[in-house]
Amino acid sequence: MPNVDLNSDLGESFGAWTIGDDAAMLPLVTSANLACGFHGGDPATMLAAATVAVQHGVTIGAHPSYRDLVGFGRRDMEIAAEHLHADLLYQVGALQAIARQAGGTVSYVKLHGALYNRAAADPNVADVVAEAARALALPLLGLPNSELDHASRRAGVPFVREAFADRGYLADGTLAPRALDGALLTDPGAVAARVVAMVTTGEVQAIDGSTVTLEIDSVCVHSDTPGAVAIARAVREALDDADVQLVPFVTPSVRAP
Repeated sequence: MPNVDLNSDLGESFGAWTIGDDAAMLPLVTSANLACGFHGGDPATMLAAATVAVQHGVTIGAHPSYRDLVGFGRRDMEIAAEHLHADLLYQVGALQAIARQAGGTVSYVKLHGALYNRAAADPNVADVVAEAARALALPLLGLPNSELDHASRRAGVPFVREAFADRGYLADGTLAPRALDGALLTDPGAVAARVVAMVTTGEVQAIDGSTVTLEIDSVCVHSDTPGAVAIARAVREALDDADVQLVPFVTPSVRAP
């Protein structure tokens, strides 16, 4: 029986702003990438999401970004290597303290937004991220065959290969920019069928109609995609119908009393 992890970017609300439905999404996923305050997520939101994740046995991952709350972390930035390294340690460290209070631990790191895309394409940024992950002794979740994948291997950091349920692909296997037609997919049935094909055949159709080959350990459903809860539920049901077992790529850890 094939198996795969299902992850989602969560804990991204902050202040008076609500983004996504953490309470509804957390029971549907096996891993939760929790925002660390730089693009979304405030301390109370982070603690609430971590607490619910622990209650449901969901693995907690850190979801750091550029320091870009105004742009939700989706604006590319030029950051000195030493500053980016420190920013990553700061964000993950904050979530580690939050997770500890909730009774859990942080088990991996997945970058957010523009930093995710930059590290996938820029070997210098990828090396900084991989060195930060090595210092934290945490695996990285990211795009397969990317610069971050290569940097992780150089740094001796475990790398987990991610695919996206609700995002379109370019022919080279990278994500289609959000401004392009077909970059965001919102039909639950169509997304669910696409995920089953990804997992069982290792292939996905790019927005230009070409076929992209994928190696997948985890599939992401974004919590801020319209209809995200319905999409995640449809994906779970379709995978179950296809005899694909949902298994976290890192077993969730509970903090010792």
